[in-house]
Amino acid sequence: MRRFCTGVTAAVLVCGTAYGETNGSCAQALEAPLHDRSTLTVQSFATGIKVVGTEGTTLRVTCTNAGDPHAVRFHLTGDPGHEQLTLQSDHHQDNLQIRIEVPHRTSFRLHMSAGEVTVNNVEGDKDIDLYAGQINIATGDVSDYRSVHASVDIGEVNASAWGVDKGGFFRSFTRTTADGEYRLYAHVLTGQIDLQ
Repeated sequence: MRRFCTGVTAAVLVCGTAYGETNGSCAQALEAPLHDRSTLTVQSFATGIKVVGTEGTTLRVTCTNAGDPHAVRFHLTGDPGHEQLTLQSDHHQDNLQIRIEVPHRTSFRLHMSAGEVTVNNVEGDKDIDLYAGQINIATGDVSDYRSVHASVDIGEVNASAWGVDKGGFFRSFTRTTADGEYRLYAHVLTGQIDLQ
């Protein structure tokens, strides 16, 4: 059974379905509870995305430099602990930057055609895949990672946290640690990966 929009607060428009859905836009931020150690999967159009870990237990999505703030929309669906965030735009937006704030210990998956993704202060698994662009990840304590795999078909893999810098065709870096907890996977078809 479907439910219709239940209300508007200063920060978020909440609409419900049988599975739960929260909506927002560049004109109106999306905010929703996000449990510690949740897995957040993001599907996005080509843009710039910054993922930042915070002390709270809330997912917050905002943006800057939106040419038309109503044309960029956010949709959060799924079950507690396994949410999916979909970012959509009616047309190309130059210099748009989307900021996704999550609890520190959040596993994060993102697949996007092109753009730049930056991840700071986020523990948990990371799985990021781009056709073209750049991935920047502040890795924190490298001993926290059970496995790391970063690869480009054409471009550069700079894993300064592990003392690795490779450029050219079909470059990759792999590291496993028996005592680590998290998994890091990053791939760019054409572009650059920086693990710091």
